[in-house]
Amino acid sequence: MRIHLQSSHLVAIIAIALLTALLLAVKFRPATWRGVLFEAVVANVGAFLAVLAFEMLTA
Repeated sequence: MRIHLQSSHLVAIIAIALLTALLLAVKFRPATWRGVLFEAVVANVGAFLAVLAFEMLTA
């Protein structure tokens, strides 16, 4: 199975990552830069996996 990520997928990844990071920041309120960095990494990985899963389901 070939997975093709297009520019629309990148826009979706960025949107999901920003929304997830915002929700995590509101819920956990990190006090250090490491907490913010961890939340950003979690949000980006989750967004990438969500778009990848959607691409696999619709392929």
